[in-house]
Amino acid sequence: MNLHRRQILAAMGASALVGLPRPSFAATELTLGNFRITTLSDGNLVLPMDFLLGNLPAADAAPVLAQYGITGDTVEPPCNLTLFQDAERTVLFDAGSGSGFMPSAGKILEALDAIGVSADDITHVLFTHAHPDHLWGVLDDFDDPVFANASYMIGQAEWEYWTDPATVESIGAERASFAVGAARRLAAIEDRMEFIDGGQEVLPGILAHDTPGHTPGHMAFEIRQGTEAALVVGDAIGNGHLAFARPDWASGSDQDAETGIATRTRLLDQLATDQMAMVGFHLPGGGLGRVERNGDAYRFVAEV
Repeated sequence: MNLHRRQILAAMGASALVGLPRPSFAATELTLGNFRITTLSDGNLVLPMDFLLGNLPAADAAPVLAQYGITGDTVEPPCNLTLFQDAERTVLFDAGSGSGFMPSAGKILEALDAIGVSADDITHVLFTHAHPDHLWGVLDDFDDPVFANASYMIGQAEWEYWTDPATVESIGAERASFAVGAARRLAAIEDRMEFIDGGQEVLPGILAHDTPGHTPGHMAFEIRQGTEAALVVGDAIGNGHLAFARPDWASGSDQDAETGIATRTRLLDQLATDQMAMVGFHLPGGGLGRVERNGDAYRFVAEV
């Protein structure tokens, strides 16, 4: 297993012509035999603190958050997409936000370009779940598929939830737009969608795991070659602070808080015990790292 981080300059011809600085993207890479895993930035979100805390008293969370330098009324979680490459496939886990969710996100095409991969090179898109920052990037501003040559995979339960017309009424007013947006985008790619279940090897070397709670059909994906493996956890472990320090606390971002707690504590224990590499969508340092026990809690150690 080999891990390293590299800085990549995006090739932006117009900027170069006028002498403007070009943006840089940090790409963290992990190799498992002949598998290559790269984490790429889709930008970041800007969220109200109560979206993270939910019903958790702010006074209880403040001391933990302060240890990570998080204060104020907002949080800005990074968005890390995972790219898998082998001799035959180029697989993207989740599609990012696109241009329709937040102006601070939707940067995946620039990040792919920076490592010499185009949207047309993507052979498969595997969804952990269908929240906007994971799904809305499948369509461009003209509602055409961004990844024109890709096939798509999503958990059967996740598909059924977001395509159910009743979801927009039951999900709550603050997330009703999530349901409307998901249904429209999923309908647009339905003809190229394959439904998958937990425990299924969805592609050679990639195993799906049921990890519900954040959404009803959330999935994680284990990438394995021989004895070496990494787990793409999506939002089942949703941040690098409270989720590790107090995994038993409910997360305001989870649609089913109690199921989310059970899933999160199970994954953290497994990852710490097995010392399996992991990628978290909203974790720091590109999201690639490991879980260590920290007394009765855990901590995330980024690979830098």
